[in-house]
Amino acid sequence: MRIEISRPSGLSIADQAVWSALQDADQTLDSPFLSPGWAQAVERAQVDDRGEVLVAVLRDGGAVRGFFPARVTGFTAMAAGAPMSDYQALVSEPGVPFSPRQLIDALGVHRFDFPYMLADQAPFTPYMRGRDASYVLDLSEGYAAYAAGRRADGSGLLKDLDKRRRKVEREVGPVVFTAHSRSRTDFDRLIAWKQAQMHATGQTDIFQTGWIMRLMRDLFVRRDPDFGAVLFTLHIGGVLAAAHFDLRGRHTVHAWIIAHDPAFERYSPGLMLFQDIARWMDQTPFQILDLGAGDYRFKQQLANTRRMVAHGFVGRPSPLSLLRQAQYGVRDAAERLPLGRISALPGKAMRRLDQWRGLR
Repeated sequence: MRIEISRPSGLSIADQAVWSALQDADQTLDSPFLSPGWAQAVERAQVDDRGEVLVAVLRDGGAVRGFFPARVTGFTAMAAGAPMSDYQALVSEPGVPFSPRQLIDALGVHRFDFPYMLADQAPFTPYMRGRDASYVLDLSEGYAAYAAGRRADGSGLLKDLDKRRRKVEREVGPVVFTAHSRSRTDFDRLIAWKQAQMHATGQTDIFQTGWIMRLMRDLFVRRDPDFGAVLFTLHIGGVLAAAHFDLRGRHTVHAWIIAHDPAFERYSPGLMLFQDIARWMDQTPFQILDLGAGDYRFKQQLANTRRMVAHGFVGRPSPLSLLRQAQYGVRDAAERLPLGRISALPGKAMRRLDQWRGLR
């Protein structure tokens, strides 16, 4: 088994077809973040920025066995599209012999950092330093079966949303759901809401980074059949109340950029929009609505299953690896102490640093 390095745009049509076929063969890999389309979109967006997006292609003789995209900056590598990428994984045939150390050698780096590696990726298990849950709506049996399952599990959220929908229709006006909206005005409004939310909570305004907006605008206008983005909107009384800009693969919709008008807060328009998306999926090939990681109450209430992701790093002996090891040492020690929010500060600091590195 050897690893060849290619740019995403340099992959042949045949290689891209193999990549997509490997995803089709394993439902756990059916995420838009793990598709060739994502790597290519990120490459287009970052063409004028530092670093480069590369794909490690696993070849056995003349046969392609797997793919792993990454962004390389100096002597470190991270996920392609970080911090906008919610999942990383080796997309390959089952049981392919693969060494993460071989990967960093092929990329020519000292260290590869991963914040959201799929936890069932056996080659990366020795390098995982912690795990988190991603929340998922499995709609493979349809919305009605999903809703019945949530009721059986004791969740009253969907029933409450139905009541709120009737209430807002009485008090404000009709609720109108749109999938695949082409409204540039609504797209821009979503970005403005998200920026206001980031400023209000002291988060970094990621949309001030050039490649982020190039990526968003590119995905908004493209019509690739197997990968892309969908703008979902919810209007109440003729006014935009909530919008989601979500990624789509072949069978999965991944919640990505979501926000709502604070004026409609008491009606929970963002949650109503999630409910409408789930209903809409009955008439589509999509079976999974992935909410991603993050311990938010609404995700726990909506999800009927979970998938685990892991964070960690792979490194060769070097000062960069020693630095990361030291950072994890402080983080691990803090998280073992019963100090409440203070215990989480080193982890938050590492995530902020990684975000800054990805946005550069």
